[in-house]
Amino acid sequence: MRRVLIVGATSAIAEAAARRFAEDGDSLCLAGRNAARLEAIAEDLRVRGATQVDTLVLDANDFAKHVAALARTTERLGGLDTVLIAHGTLPDQAACQASVEATLQALATNAISVIALLTLVANRFEASRAGTIAVISSVAGDRGRQSNYVYGTAKGAVSLFTQGLRNRLARSGVKVVTIKPGFVDTPMTAAFKKGALWATPDQVGRRVHRAIARGEDVVYTPWFWRWIMAVITAVPERIFKRARL
Repeated sequence: MRRVLIVGATSAIAEAAARRFAEDGDSLCLAGRNAARLEAIAEDLRVRGATQVDTLVLDANDFAKHVAALARTTERLGGLDTVLIAHGTLPDQAACQASVEATLQALATNAISVIALLTLVANRFEASRAGTIAVISSVAGDRGRQSNYVYGTAKGAVSLFTQGLRNRLARSGVKVVTIKPGFVDTPMTAAFKKGALWATPDQVGRRVHRAIARGEDVVYTPWFWRWIMAVITAVPERIFKRARL
């Protein structure tokens, strides 16, 4: 039985992954900003077989509360061995281009708050020489594109940070899993036109659960995004900068 903290538990992908943990009989702590939504998800997970489900109201941008949140989760669950960080926003690129404040807020939410949590969790798990840390990053972090480079910068920072963390913690037996979804049909992307490359939250959530169970390193989901991004990152900059992407 795992004891799992999910930060950003009200996101569609995190909720889908949490259902898989519940079916395994794991104990869960769901952290997020919306108390009512957290409790509704918790009730569903209890019915699905979770051994225990606790909820924690947490704004990940409130860095001062991270330590207490981890301590409370550990106490409530009787330990902590798995952390899934899944919170984030999809910033408006045009608004970020026009505003330093909007850019910094997007980076704080999607990168700095994640890195702050990762630092604390990594130190805890390294000391106990066990545990699994998983983070929802994005294929957007593999190469900067004019249409979403602020979001891509944040996700690129998270991917690079987890890569270094994985290298550091390998000798301690701690697994660090980086999840890179492509296009996912969630409330955050409701305004986007959907096509063949889009996945459902359930598809991605199942893959997240499997990657954590296996202790994988870097996972593109759906799988074909690994090859799409390999092609995109291989395009020479002199050509890529002319593309309208």
